Amino acid sequence: MTIKQGTVVSHPGAIAWGVGKVLEVAALKATIQFSDGIVRKIASSHYGTLQPGDPALFVPMAVSIPVAKAPALPKKPRKVKQPAALTTAK
Repeated sequence: MTIKQGTVVSHPGAIAWGVGKVLEVAALKATIQFSDGIVRKIASSHYGTLQPGDPALFVPMAVSIPVAKAPALPKKPRKVKQPAALTTAK
């Protein structure tokens, strides 16, 4: 089986992972996002164990939308110590 970006695969030894979609292929490993939501790196020496997966069974995880932080409250003004009143000696 040829492993390339976008290929849908399954790992027969890890059925609980579900099917996965190849995200990236490097010289020594492939990065695969499985339906269980975990991205795994599979060594090229294990490509032979991967089998073609049914694309209809691949369920990508929903992309989370970053939540905007509430605006910071304005800081309270610092209390400025008044210098001690100068007294004149009589």
